[in-house]
Amino acid sequence: MEVVETCGKATLSAGEPSTKRSITSIYDDDEVVGFENDAQIIMKKLIRGTKERDLISIYGMPGLGKTTLARKVYNNPYIVNYFDVKTWCAVSQAYNRRTLLVEIFKQATDDKIKIKEDDDVADMLRKVLIGKRYLIVLDDIWDVEAWEDLGICFPQGECGSRVMVTTRIEQVAKHLQHHSHPYSLSFLSSKKSWELLEKKVFRGESCPPDLLEAGLQVALHCKGLPLVVVLIAGMLAKMDRKSSLWLKVANDLSSLALGEQSMKVIQSSYDHLENHLKPCLLYMALFPEDHKITVDDLLKLWMAEEFVLNVKTENMEEAYRVCLSDLLNKSLVMASGIRANRDVVHCSLHDVVREFCLRKLTEDKYMHSTDSRLCIYIHDDLVKQLDYSEYQLDKIPMLGFKETNSLEFIAHPKLSTWNNRYWNPLDLVVKLRSVRALHLMEVSLPDSWATAIQSLTELRYLTLHVRQFEFEWISHLHHLQTLQLKLRNYKSIRLRAATIWEMKKLRHVNIYSFPVVWEDINDEGGFETSMLENMKTFRTCNIRLDNMNTRLWWRFPNLEELGLKVEDEPKFPLFPIPEVHTRLHSVSLRFSVMEVFNSVGWERYFVFPSNIRHLDLTGFFLTEEMVLNIARLKKLESLKLFLGFPFGRSEYHYWDVTNVEFPALKYLRLDVMRIVEWKASEESFPVLEKLVIKGGYIKEIPPSFADIPTLKLIQLINCMESVGVSAMNIKREIEENTGCDNLHVVVVKPK
Repeated sequence: MEVVETCGKATLSAGEPSTKRSITSIYDDDEVVGFENDAQIIMKKLIRGTKERDLISIYGMPGLGKTTLARKVYNNPYIVNYFDVKTWCAVSQAYNRRTLLVEIFKQATDDKIKIKEDDDVADMLRKVLIGKRYLIVLDDIWDVEAWEDLGICFPQGECGSRVMVTTRIEQVAKHLQHHSHPYSLSFLSSKKSWELLEKKVFRGESCPPDLLEAGLQVALHCKGLPLVVVLIAGMLAKMDRKSSLWLKVANDLSSLALGEQSMKVIQSSYDHLENHLKPCLLYMALFPEDHKITVDDLLKLWMAEEFVLNVKTENMEEAYRVCLSDLLNKSLVMASGIRANRDVVHCSLHDVVREFCLRKLTEDKYMHSTDSRLCIYIHDDLVKQLDYSEYQLDKIPMLGFKETNSLEFIAHPKLSTWNNRYWNPLDLVVKLRSVRALHLMEVSLPDSWATAIQSLTELRYLTLHVRQFEFEWISHLHHLQTLQLKLRNYKSIRLRAATIWEMKKLRHVNIYSFPVVWEDINDEGGFETSMLENMKTFRTCNIRLDNMNTRLWWRFPNLEELGLKVEDEPKFPLFPIPEVHTRLHSVSLRFSVMEVFNSVGWERYFVFPSNIRHLDLTGFFLTEEMVLNIARLKKLESLKLFLGFPFGRSEYHYWDVTNVEFPALKYLRLDVMRIVEWKASEESFPVLEKLVIKGGYIKEIPPSFADIPTLKLIQLINCMESVGVSAMNIKREIEENTGCDNLHVVVVKPK
């Protein structure tokens, strides 16, 4: 397979792709390996469907072979014979409209009609194409404006004409959608990667048996990116055919893969980024190879480093979420985990993109200018030099200057080097007075940590794993936005009005593994001045509600996410006036199982704010009142129930929601629920898309689920066999009624 990816702002070409050699091609083979299934799908889009003009988009990250796939389809004999007119045009980032139209016109007329300088080429092209079934390929489009420039020259008609577009940018593909959905090109399987590698290296011959294992390892390490396979194949073809050498290539692939050709491919996408997105992308390369980066943490780290300036305080999280969305849309970042509500949970960089970013940082000597401040990215090499120079920054060769007071440091997210080399990483931390983000969750800090961090007054992001903690120790960190704590012994944290309430910029607090006790909270004196209006997220384990003032949550008026593990029986409503928290959209409450059995009726205290979209409840009685409280949430999209007990303590647990409607619920998960019989009507879950049941006593899914038109997935984990039977009956009934196989049933049995 020849991998073709046009790139560079100067690229401007048009013509039959079979006669053009891309700057990233390695061989000019007629046969193309891979993409057989993809090609069949694209061909069906071209020859079937609407008679109106349609636009077929193919999108994906650089190096996936979008152009190769388009060319494979374009040159297919059936497609050649099906269309009256075929033209191919490489657009790229910079283009001249008239030049491109001239080239398309020449191809459409076989260059038989000469064009004069003052001719209206757009009008001439329209007249040539009217009444004909044409296929026009616009390769490597970077923005919607390019289509708006050219598309108006292609007549509509009802001849079954098609325009095929390749792009790296998902949003462009979606914006261009007419009738057909954009096609996302995936990575090659390990089998296809090996087929391509073998073909390129041995030129049609089979791989010798003694090289097979090494060759498979090389293919595996290419991570499914055709561009890398082809580049490495070119390298192997020139090497001695020795297994040891090939295995070395496999092990060193991350540093070998990014040669000049692939550098240009990624560089063109990098150059196309807005300035504020470039440090966001480079920062991600500091995480370990193949690391699944938690999106919530990444956005908070970006926010701490202020990569996006002049953002309104209340919109900071959304601004950085848009940054990640832009990088995903431009196919430079991959989504590696998605929630039921389609939010991206984890993301990662392909090795080629990561290596490119690391090289960019290395070229700049680990330094990156952002406006007036200078950032140093702390890599393992820098840590070694810091150690060698006894942390005297002016003696480090790679820095090359003496003034360090004005520096602001970005700490290395991977701390294994510190953890292995230093028992106390604080020796390094205290030298970085302007550090904004410290992630020390994986490092067991000594008791002296509080003293060491006293001088780090610029901290915006702090995660700690310590033996003891008091808010007084960090209350002077007035810039702190994110605080995550994990304790190594079971000692309470005490929150006092004079401490946490002084930290006005605090936005995200997550406390693991130890209890929180609220103190000095009363209704008198200075209440208005004790508001934390920036607080967005508050999560903690083992909180006791009996000593909390009922107006506590009023101090967090803009709270968006709340997670609590409650250790005592509630004595008053958690949200006395639910309307106070209009921005609260996610609530997770976990109750002590012993408290559930010791009392009944406290569920009445949980009337939730009306804008909640995600609700997670553990350890509770699923009484009629509680069900109605949940059903009042008209915007609720995701509901997770764990260890719930419907109606009472009888041996026979019965859950009837026949007359209850959850109007917006798309995701329902029931974990170890003591429900034996479950009844529901088709109106109960009108827009449900995914149902997950894990363990518990449920015997069957209500038959009415077959009448839910949006239902796409039923996942059963360690459930009774009868539940699986009911799910398959629902699937069968949907197929009989609609003629479509839209419901997917997944059954996971205990090992």
